[in-house]
Amino acid sequence: MISLASIALAAADEAGSGHESVGLLQDTSFYVLIAFLIVIGVFARAGVHKMIIGGLDKRASKIADEINEARKMREEAQELLAGYQRRQREAEEEAAAIIEAAKKDAKRLAEEARDKIAEQTERRTKAAEDKITRAEAQAISEVRGQTADLAIEAARAIIRERMDGGAQSAFIDREIAGLRDKLN
Repeated sequence: MISLASIALAAADEAGSGHESVGLLQDTSFYVLIAFLIVIGVFARAGVHKMIIGGLDKRASKIADEINEARKMREEAQELLAGYQRRQREAEEEAAAIIEAAKKDAKRLAEEARDKIAEQTERRTKAAEDKITRAEAQAISEVRGQTADLAIEAARAIIRERMDGGAQSAFIDREIAGLRDKLN
């Protein structure tokens, strides 16, 4: 406090030195200095400086607590971030595994489908070939039957034209005799 009082006196002297020298009791700066010293003394006696220091200490403590809390929150946030990043990596790996499995399944299903289609096509082709073979055999049989029928009809027509009644009886008699020899 002494240093404040001496500074205040020096300031008052400087303020008064620019003017004519007036008595100390007539100078307003002197009264301001005394009022200032009284206020400082009252504050010192009342312990205002302790209250100010206490308030500043509380404020510093509160700020330190807030800084510590902010550090804790930052550490928790970093831990959460690390956890989320780890989960994200795990999810990405799992997604990659699922995609790989899906690709393998799709490839396997495509191969199975190709095999089934090839097998089905082969069966249908064989069935069609068998049907065609049967149809050819049936057609050949029908053609042979029709050819035989036509040949018989043609032979009858030719025989009718060439054989007269007497030749037919001789032919019939000869054939009957041939049958008797064959039967005996």
